[in-house]
Amino acid sequence: MDVIFAQAIKDSTALRKASVPWNPGEPHGQPYHAFDDAASSWVPQHPSTDTAPTSLTSLTIYTWNIDFMLPGAVARMKAALAHLGGLTREAAPTTAIVIFLQECTPSDLATIAATPWVQERFHITDVDATNWTTTHYGTTTLVDSRLPITAAFRVQYPQTRMDRDALFVDVSLGPRGTRTRLCNTHLESMALDPPFRPAQMQLVARYLHEAHVDAALAAGDFNAIQPFDRTLHVDDGNNLKDAFLELGGKEDSDEGFTWGQQAPTELRTRFGCSRMDKVYFCGRVEVVRLERFGQDVVVAGEEECTQIVALGCEKPWVTDHLGVLAGVRVVSCQMRND
Repeated sequence: MDVIFAQAIKDSTALRKASVPWNPGEPHGQPYHAFDDAASSWVPQHPSTDTAPTSLTSLTIYTWNIDFMLPGAVARMKAALAHLGGLTREAAPTTAIVIFLQECTPSDLATIAATPWVQERFHITDVDATNWTTTHYGTTTLVDSRLPITAAFRVQYPQTRMDRDALFVDVSLGPRGTRTRLCNTHLESMALDPPFRPAQMQLVARYLHEAHVDAALAAGDFNAIQPFDRTLHVDDGNNLKDAFLELGGKEDSDEGFTWGQQAPTELRTRFGCSRMDKVYFCGRVEVVRLERFGQDVVVAGEEECTQIVALGCEKPWVTDHLGVLAGVRVVSCQMRND
């Protein structure tokens, strides 16, 4: 696995774009995409800046890192999407679904775009790598097509060795059009010196706390592997809440771990399990439910199974991460006294 990881870093460097139309640390707007049945294709859409009332009063956010280094990318993403499709099929009529994915490859984007239930029920932020700094891997967000999208933009981290950024989508929620900001991010990996995750989370917090935003959440693979990661939500004036801790979770407890259980045995033995994937929030929002998902989701193809198990995995898992599901209620401005 060390050889595979070293090769992945080398490939990412080689696939970095020579130039990009944005400046690190500054918002760069992008379209989202809606599926056109008549044309049988995804069509770019530009967000409307006007908030709009909607009967949707709550959100369920699913965040999941689908490992880009394992073989069988298409088969693994198909299995992951089949699992997500089943989980999201029975949403309540007043609950919108939003899906954050990290470590997507261009082939993953093609697989997502070709999935019927995604075409029927979601808008997607990315159909190709246009808005990524590298053509190797990146993030994408699937937004319930019933939700009005009022903004979509990325902010590339000024401090990153791995081309990481924060993907923001603003939506209008509830009968009063509560302005709700959602951030999908993959913070810097590994315990390198100097660490970049504190500066990255400080940037995320800055945009979550913008004055015109009523409610805000950030979720994704936070790569929380060092002692300082435990307090990133409150350090540097970030003033965010950690959903797991707010709901009574305890650090270093089995029920919080999202990485390690499905890692190759060698890596699990070396590093143990950890709570890499998190949900932070602030403003007029309450997280009322937090669960993990994605345990023991495996690929179906014989060749892919053989290749993944050969890397030291006990099963042909689609990824080394468990996903995190957050049930969210946005509090109407008129319901608050503060």
